[in-house]
Amino acid sequence: MSSAREAVASVVDPEIRVVTIDDLGILRAVEEDPATGRIVVTITPTYTGCPAMDVIRADIRRALAAAGHPDAEVRTVHSPAWSTDWISDAGRARLAAAGIAPPSAAPRDGVVPLTLAVRCPRCGSPETEQLSRFGSTACKALWRCRACSEPFDHVKAL
Repeated sequence: MSSAREAVASVVDPEIRVVTIDDLGILRAVEEDPATGRIVVTITPTYTGCPAMDVIRADIRRALAAAGHPDAEVRTVHSPAWSTDWISDAGRARLAAAGIAPPSAAPRDGVVPLTLAVRCPRCGSPETEQLSRFGSTACKALWRCRACSEPFDHVKAL
């Protein structure tokens, strides 16, 4: 079973190739059906109309087949809805390292942080501006740093 979990967790997001579906929190569960021994994977899209879901499902099936589980089921659930709070700390770090500003992390102590600016993932400056509500994918916005003049994507907080 752990080989199935590892195989699915390593599937790379087709739109943001620097993170896995596990990093993004799209992967909800990898379980074995006790009656049949079949692997059942549960995923939640980042938003209902996400065009990458067919590719993600195919990549999951391919990864499981390579790990010795050719007859897997992939279930898509919409409730609870995906949230950027589900992005792992490692995923946030990978996004930033790739020049994509991650959304703010969820509060862990009950205090809700106020985001005054999106920091540039390249130079760290808070002197940034949104150029377009939509970036290279629908879940990102296009921003520019006023300090270093570099454009960058910012994952929209949901």
